[in-house]
Amino acid sequence: MITSTSSKQLKAIVQLNKKAKIRRKEGHFVAEGLRIFQDAPRELIEQVYVSEHFWEKEEHRNLLHDYPYEVVADHAFASVCDTKTPQGILSIIKMPTYEKEALFTKASPLFMILEDLQDPGNLGTILRGAEGAGVDGVIMTKQTADLFQPKVIRSTMGSIFRMPYLIVEDLQETLQELKERKIKTYAAYLDKSAADYGTFSYEQGTAFVIGNEGNGLKEETAKAAQERIMIPMHGSLESLNAAMAATILMYEAARQRR
Repeated sequence: MITSTSSKQLKAIVQLNKKAKIRRKEGHFVAEGLRIFQDAPRELIEQVYVSEHFWEKEEHRNLLHDYPYEVVADHAFASVCDTKTPQGILSIIKMPTYEKEALFTKASPLFMILEDLQDPGNLGTILRGAEGAGVDGVIMTKQTADLFQPKVIRSTMGSIFRMPYLIVEDLQETLQELKERKIKTYAAYLDKSAADYGTFSYEQGTAFVIGNEGNGLKEETAKAAQERIMIPMHGSLESLNAAMAATILMYEAARQRR
């Protein structure tokens, strides 16, 4: 049993939780909670840590038979957790990766494209919503929030393991490639030039482009998209939360495709 907060293993977990650079270098991330442990493909789980209190229950011990695990004293376990009320189980998991061509297997795919989103909750919620709406992949810029930070992982509710994603260097190049593949791009854009999103058909290859929470899409990105769309609103609201706007668009496409 690990009893000291100064344990080398626990210090490594803290660094993995805090630093994206270390996560990228090692190709692993930390996932807290029973649900995500159960959702993660077995081949991706490298190591499991459980608190004394968690391990005391027989049904919990039965879950761990096929996994390498360590029991950690309750106080030491709490010291490495990102959540305020830890569930008592924490996993070190390999990052799932996807080849670009794997996203283009369907004849009329549906994509969500994210430009420089910064809020972890928004990012995780969009991945979760994308799975529910039948999206074929989420494409994001390198400047988008780290996909494997703790809050994003929690927000995905396991969708991180089921929603293909792609991180791209050049978004303009990506938009051009989608056009060449006959996938129409729609930029969510707050401007008089934008058309009501409800006036389009999304039954063919479609990609919605959502911008940064504070600044929206870059002008060059909006221009590179084939259509500019907006979600009509009543009252004095200027815009919707990025995750909310993305969800409305994804589910409209899903509704049409049904």
